[in-house]
Amino acid sequence: MTTVLLALDSSDFSASAVAAVRRQFRPDQARIHLLHVIDPMIYLPLYQTPVRDLERIDVLRTENRKQAEEFVGQVANELRHAGFEVTISIEEGEPRTAIVDAAANLRADLIVLGSHGRRGLSRLLLGSVSEFVARHASCSVEIVRPLPRAA
Repeated sequence: MTTVLLALDSSDFSASAVAAVRRQFRPDQARIHLLHVIDPMIYLPLYQTPVRDLERIDVLRTENRKQAEEFVGQVANELRHAGFEVTISIEEGEPRTAIVDAAANLRADLIVLGSHGRRGLSRLLLGSVSEFVARHASCSVEIVRPLPRAA
Protein backbone atom coordinates (compact mmCIF):
# COMPACT_ATOMS: atom_id res chain seq x y z
CA MET A 1 0.00 0.00 0.00
CA THR A 2 1.23 3.48 -0.89
CA THR A 3 1.75 6.03 1.89
CA VAL A 4 0.83 9.51 0.66
CA LEU A 5 1.68 12.66 2.58
CA LEU A 6 -0.87 15.27 1.53
CA ALA A 7 0.34 18.72 2.59
CA LEU A 8 -2.50 21.22 3.08
CA ASP A 9 -2.60 24.98 3.64
CA SER A 10 -6.33 25.85 3.69
CA SER A 11 -6.28 27.27 0.15
CA ASP A 12 -7.76 26.45 -3.24
CA PHE A 13 -4.35 24.99 -4.07
CA SER A 14 -4.89 22.39 -1.35
CA ALA A 15 -8.32 21.55 -2.73
CA SER A 16 -6.67 20.77 -6.07
CA ALA A 17 -4.15 18.50 -4.34
CA VAL A 18 -6.94 16.62 -2.53
CA ALA A 19 -8.79 16.18 -5.82
CA ALA A 20 -5.61 14.86 -7.46
CA VAL A 21 -5.16 12.21 -4.76
CA ARG A 22 -8.79 11.12 -5.10
CA ARG A 23 -8.37 10.80 -8.90
CA GLN A 24 -5.13 8.85 -8.72
CA PHE A 25 -5.75 6.35 -5.93
CA ARG A 26 -8.43 3.96 -4.84
CA PRO A 27 -8.95 3.58 -1.09
CA ASP A 28 -7.40 0.10 -1.12
CA GLN A 29 -4.23 1.48 -2.76
CA ALA A 30 -3.19 4.29 -0.45
CA ARG A 31 -3.02 5.47 3.14
CA ILE A 32 -3.27 9.23 3.35
CA HIS A 33 -1.53 11.34 5.98
CA LEU A 34 -2.77 14.93 6.09
CA LEU A 35 -0.28 17.54 7.24
CA HIS A 36 -1.00 21.20 7.92
CA VAL A 37 1.89 23.39 9.01
CA ILE A 38 1.27 26.71 10.75
CA ASP A 39 4.13 29.04 9.93
CA PRO A 40 5.13 30.99 13.08
CA MET A 41 6.41 33.82 10.85
CA ILE A 42 2.81 35.06 10.59
CA TYR A 43 3.19 36.33 14.16
CA LEU A 44 6.43 38.22 13.44
CA PRO A 45 4.81 41.68 13.05
CA LEU A 46 3.34 41.32 16.54
CA TYR A 47 6.78 40.62 17.99
CA GLN A 48 8.26 43.69 16.31
CA THR A 49 5.94 46.21 17.94
CA PRO A 50 7.32 48.43 20.73
CA VAL A 51 5.14 46.60 23.26
CA ARG A 52 4.80 42.90 22.60
CA ASP A 53 1.27 41.73 23.17
CA LEU A 54 2.01 38.12 24.10
CA GLU A 55 -1.59 37.52 25.15
CA ARG A 56 -2.82 38.53 21.68
CA ILE A 57 -0.21 36.28 20.06
CA ASP A 58 -1.45 33.36 22.17
CA VAL A 59 -5.05 34.10 21.16
CA LEU A 60 -4.09 34.23 17.47
CA ARG A 61 -2.04 31.04 17.80
CA THR A 62 -5.05 29.27 19.37
CA GLU A 63 -7.41 30.60 16.67
CA ASN A 64 -5.05 29.51 13.88
CA ARG A 65 -4.75 26.03 15.37
CA LYS A 66 -8.53 25.74 15.71
CA GLN A 67 -9.05 26.82 12.08
CA ALA A 68 -6.41 24.34 10.93
CA GLU A 69 -8.04 21.53 12.92
CA GLU A 70 -11.44 22.32 11.42
CA PHE A 71 -10.09 22.48 7.87
CA VAL A 72 -7.99 19.32 8.14
CA GLY A 73 -10.87 17.55 9.89
CA GLN A 74 -13.20 18.37 6.99
CA VAL A 75 -10.71 17.04 4.46
CA ALA A 76 -10.15 13.91 6.57
CA ASN A 77 -13.90 13.29 6.79
CA GLU A 78 -14.25 13.70 3.02
CA LEU A 79 -11.46 11.19 2.36
CA ARG A 80 -12.69 8.75 5.00
CA HIS A 81 -16.18 8.94 3.52
CA ALA A 82 -14.59 7.95 0.19
CA GLY A 83 -13.07 4.92 1.95
CA PHE A 84 -9.48 6.07 2.54
CA GLU A 85 -7.50 5.36 5.70
CA VAL A 86 -6.50 8.82 6.96
CA THR A 87 -4.22 10.14 9.69
CA ILE A 88 -3.69 13.79 10.61
CA SER A 89 -1.00 16.03 12.01
CA ILE A 90 -0.93 19.77 12.56
CA GLU A 91 2.45 21.29 13.30
CA GLU A 92 3.91 24.71 13.86
CA GLY A 93 7.14 25.39 12.04
CA GLU A 94 8.72 26.30 8.75
CA PRO A 95 6.43 24.60 6.18
CA ARG A 96 9.00 23.36 3.70
CA THR A 97 11.24 21.65 6.23
CA ALA A 98 8.26 20.34 8.22
CA ILE A 99 6.87 18.67 5.08
CA VAL A 100 10.20 17.08 4.16
CA ASP A 101 10.77 15.90 7.74
CA ALA A 102 7.25 14.49 8.07
CA ALA A 103 7.63 12.55 4.82
CA ALA A 104 10.90 11.05 6.05
CA ASN A 105 9.40 10.13 9.44
CA LEU A 106 6.34 8.52 7.79
CA ARG A 107 8.48 6.83 5.16
CA ALA A 108 6.08 8.29 2.64
CA ASP A 109 6.14 7.03 -0.91
CA LEU A 110 4.72 10.26 -2.29
CA ILE A 111 4.19 13.86 -1.20
CA VAL A 112 1.32 15.72 -2.85
CA LEU A 113 1.00 19.47 -2.42
CA GLY A 114 -0.49 22.42 -4.21
CA SER A 115 1.55 25.14 -5.85
CA HIS A 116 0.73 28.80 -5.49
CA GLY A 117 2.47 29.44 -8.80
CA ARG A 118 4.31 32.53 -7.60
CA ARG A 119 6.63 34.19 -10.05
CA GLY A 120 9.16 36.97 -9.98
CA LEU A 121 9.61 39.09 -6.87
CA SER A 122 6.96 37.37 -4.74
CA ARG A 123 8.66 34.01 -5.39
CA LEU A 124 12.03 35.50 -4.54
CA LEU A 125 10.76 37.08 -1.31
CA LEU A 126 8.39 34.34 -0.18
CA GLY A 127 10.26 31.36 -1.58
CA SER A 128 8.66 28.29 -3.01
CA VAL A 129 7.61 25.58 -0.60
CA SER A 130 6.86 23.17 -3.43
CA GLU A 131 10.23 23.75 -5.09
CA PHE A 132 12.10 23.18 -1.82
CA VAL A 133 10.11 20.00 -1.11
CA ALA A 134 10.74 18.68 -4.63
CA ARG A 135 14.49 19.24 -4.25
CA HIS A 136 14.91 17.88 -0.71
CA ALA A 137 12.34 15.11 -0.19
CA SER A 138 13.57 11.55 -0.10
CA CYS A 139 10.47 10.35 -1.99
CA SER A 140 8.55 11.34 -5.09
CA VAL A 141 6.77 14.69 -5.05
CA GLU A 142 3.70 15.71 -7.01
CA ILE A 143 3.02 19.42 -7.30
CA VAL A 144 -0.57 20.16 -8.25
CA ARG A 145 -1.69 23.37 -9.83
CA PRO A 146 -5.36 24.38 -9.73
CA LEU A 147 -7.37 23.91 -12.89
CA PRO A 148 -8.01 27.19 -14.73
CA ARG A 149 -11.46 28.62 -14.06
CA ALA A 150 -13.94 28.64 -16.92
CA ALA A 151 -14.55 32.05 -18.46
